[in-house]
Amino acid sequence: MKIAVCIKAVPETDTRIKIAADGCSIDRADVKFIISPYDEFALEEAVRLKEAKGGQVIALALGGDEVPNILREGLARGADEAIHISSAGVAADDPLCVGKTLAAALKSISPDIVFFGKHGVGGDNQQVHAIVAEKLGWPQVTVVTKLEVSDGRLRAEREIEGGIEVVETGLPAVIAAQKGLNEPRYPKLQSIMQAKKKPLASKTFSDFGLSAAEVGPEAAGLVITALRLPPPRQAGRKITGDPAQQTNELLSALQHEVKVI
Repeated sequence: MKIAVCIKAVPETDTRIKIAADGCSIDRADVKFIISPYDEFALEEAVRLKEAKGGQVIALALGGDEVPNILREGLARGADEAIHISSAGVAADDPLCVGKTLAAALKSISPDIVFFGKHGVGGDNQQVHAIVAEKLGWPQVTVVTKLEVSDGRLRAEREIEGGIEVVETGLPAVIAAQKGLNEPRYPKLQSIMQAKKKPLASKTFSDFGLSAAEVGPEAAGLVITALRLPPPRQAGRKITGDPAQQTNELLSALQHEVKVI
């Protein structure tokens, strides 16, 4: 079985984000990039499926210089090979252009199943896996919390409001992993050293038969025109006095200032 997993490099979740000089992107100086947290569940499930059914796991990521390190981590966690798709020339902020590029890359390796995290915490668009499934013409199952694969079919449980939905479909298919699907492993030193010897290919969109007109800036439907940090939070106000005074002041504030009562 050939299993593909698409991962994304995102800033570490506790990073203090700064806006770059262009006002449209983040300042990458001193930013540590990690595997997007939901993609960790996707990668772990891909490796577990390989261990149970045999085959190989191929990790793919689109991006710049931050990508090789996270792909090496993916190899250390159990992937057999990796493909770095350069974001040069790709409208990487546009989910449609990213989805087209990944779909073309996946088509070139013909996997039986493709894993994504339910969304990347960098853009939070939650669209790329759906676009890939549409471009490939494959069924997709999202927010998956349990998965069984057997005899060319899969059975997945997915979270819905107020319950669990069970979905069955044939392969190939696209799966978007939710937290709770598994407990991701962390690589040991031996696995990290072995990962350095595993193949990591570098590709561009043109290697998959795509043109700049299809995935470049002119094809983008989403363009970031400005980024702004949230305004600083106002300092809190301490209510003093005896309990009766505090109660009266709080009620007055809720009624006249906040206007919630």
